[in-house]
Amino acid sequence: MYRNKKNGIIGIVITIIILVLLVVFTNNNVNQISFIENICNIFVMPVQNGFTYLKNKISGNDSFFQNIDSLKNENQELKRKNSEMEQSLRELEILKAENDTLKEYVNLKDKYKDYETIPADVINRDISNYSSTIVINVGSNDGIKEEMTVIADSGLVGHVISVTDTTAKVQTIVDTASAVTSNISTTDDTIIVQGTLDSKQELKATFIPTDAVVLQGDSVETSGIGGIYPKGIHIGTIKEVINTNNITDRYAVVETAVNFTKLNTVLVITN
Repeated sequence: MYRNKKNGIIGIVITIIILVLLVVFTNNNVNQISFIENICNIFVMPVQNGFTYLKNKISGNDSFFQNIDSLKNENQELKRKNSEMEQSLRELEILKAENDTLKEYVNLKDKYKDYETIPADVINRDISNYSSTIVINVGSNDGIKEEMTVIADSGLVGHVISVTDTTAKVQTIVDTASAVTSNISTTDDTIIVQGTLDSKQELKATFIPTDAVVLQGDSVETSGIGGIYPKGIHIGTIKEVINTNNITDRYAVVETAVNFTKLNTVLVITN
């Protein structure tokens, strides 16, 4: 009986030892598995993450390149349309300029219908302190001769001083060598207007009669005296009267009707 009891105790002890060993081995296995798993995670996860990033990047680039191609096509189409619009705009501007020129010619013709005239364009200018001449695109082939009067819509421009087959040079009234016998329209007094060094839009009126009443705003026109300019062509208006100690030396400043810096279209009076 004692022997059986001893054997039972030994069996219990052995069982307890086996259970303890199982627990120890089990815990060790779990720790080993966790350790191995951690090592795998350290080396494998970056690689996995890299592949995932690369995949996403490639997918995104495909879409990006597709968008770039689409944008390039749209840009080319917009450039083509813009070019067509610019071409149309240039054509409209050309037509408008031609239309404006024709209107100016018609207005000039109507205004000076009593004269026989030839229209011309200004193709060159020589505007300096001492001279003021222009070159127009008509010449002897068109019937242009020296000393013919040149006018614009707003008034007198000058007269022809030299001619080639296809061009003519015109001395304008603001040239310092120019002198035009004129009338003050309100009083019919005769004066001489000349170009000055000071301005290309103003003339100096001299030889004003001592009894003449000259007022600011008076109109100045050609007198018809001198053999070049017909009578009654508008020159400009009195801008200022300069009185001196000697009334015979007084003079007036005349603002020209023609803007010579913007002069593009003229008529040459042929009769």
